[in-house]
Parts: sequence; C-alpha cells; structure tokens
Amino acid sequence: MSLIARDISVRFGARRVLDGLTLPELKAGEVTVLAGPNAAGKSTLLRAIAQLVPHQGSTVLDGKDLARIPALDRARLVGFMPQTLPSGSSLIALETVIAALRAGRSIPAHQADAAAMAVMDKLGIAALALEPLDSLSGGQRQMVSLAQAIVRDPRLLLLDEPTSALDLARQVRLLSELRRLAAEGRVVVAVLHDLAVAAQWADRIVLIHDGHVHAEGAPESVLTPALLAQVYGVDARVERCSRGRLMVLIDGEHAPL
Repeated sequence: MSLIARDISVRFGARRVLDGLTLPELKAGEVTVLAGPNAAGKSTLLRAIAQLVPHQGSTVLDGKDLARIPALDRARLVGFMPQTLPSGSSLIALETVIAALRAGRSIPAHQADAAAMAVMDKLGIAALALEPLDSLSGGQRQMVSLAQAIVRDPRLLLLDEPTSALDLARQVRLLSELRRLAAEGRVVVAVLHDLAVAAQWADRIVLIHDGHVHAEGAPESVLTPALLAQVYGVDARVERCSRGRLMVLIDGEHAPL
C-alpha cells in the first residue's frame, strides 16, 4: 500500500497555488507530515489528494487512480479530516460519526451505532456522544472530526492541522492514535505547523514552499538551520534533548546576507 501523487497543479483564479508538485512515494506504516509556511499550498495539496478541489495531475493509492474510481469506493478508501467542522449543525456528535460511517457503505442502524460509539470510546470522547456538535469546544470538535475520518477504516488518512485546537494531553492521544493507525498498514498524511511536534512524531517530513516540494526526508535531514532559514525566514537551532529527541528552537528572524 502506497500513495503516489505526481504533477499536482491547482489554480484559484489567476493564482497558481500548486505548480506541478510531486510527492515522494508515501508508504503504509509511516506518518508523513506536510510542513511549510502559511499559504505554501499544504492544505490545498491535501484536498487535491482527497479529490475535493479541481486539479491537474494524478493521485494513485495502491494502484487505484483516486480521480477515476466511484465516489462511494473512494469514501471507503480515504478518510479526510478538515481543519474545522462546519458550524450550524443540529446533530449530536454521535450522529455525525454515524453519518460519516454510512457515507461509505450501507450498514444496519444498530451496527452503525455500535461502530461509531466504539471509535469515540477509543478516542476518549464517548462522553461527548449525545452533545450537540455546535456546543463543543474547538478541541472537542477536532476529536469528533477525527472519529468521522477513521470510522470507515480507510486505507489513506489525510488530516489538516489536526492538533491546532487541542491541549497537550489530547495532542498526545491524537498523535499516538495516528502512529497506531499507520502501524496497522495505512498511509497517514498530516499537515502540522508545530515543527517540534512534527520532529517527534513524523517518520517523514515534506517541506512545501511556494507550491513546490522544497525538501523531504527524515526529520533530522529536513529540519536543519539552513532549510528553516530558506523556507521560514528564521534563525533556528536544531538540537537533541536528554532523551535524544529532536528539538527546534527559534532564535529570531533570519537576516539575509
């Protein structure tokens, strides 16, 4: 199982957001983080892979062109977690997870209820099941969104800034779940802004800048002071803590020579 995305181009009006971007082959069992400054094209790339925005290029999952398979089949294969859930929903949290499950297949009501509750319990949000979605905090909504993304047991999991509204404990729970899901044989791709988090949890980091892949590889090969100066415009130190984990310390803006 692998994901191959080649020559991805996306335009919004006259603005070209992605310009022939090609990812390295992303393999099952790995967590890949898409990183880069704001407006680099990370979220757009994720949505193009999920077939949610018009684009040029190809995205192939385990030999299947995602643009050419029926939408129902694609829903079974791909789980997508957006940055935020839409507001104005009258549904309770459990109903939204059940709806996500039924989007991919027909399933009896009692089985759908049990499967949705099992996923919410695994994520530690079973207590939110009967709460109206619009009454939840941003972090709680993100965890419900993750439940929606994984309830169909997809082979490819795409997550757009999944930790942005979470407290530290919830971040650890979510990222631990992503590691577990990848280890079960899935391709997991997440957009993360926090480079320290990316350094700790990613197997591979793809650094995107101006609509192109600027660098990719293991965290220690991508998170270097030189690359961070080029892409983010900052002076940074990359060091190991007492446990050997990679740390990224930002000292200030980078002054061009």
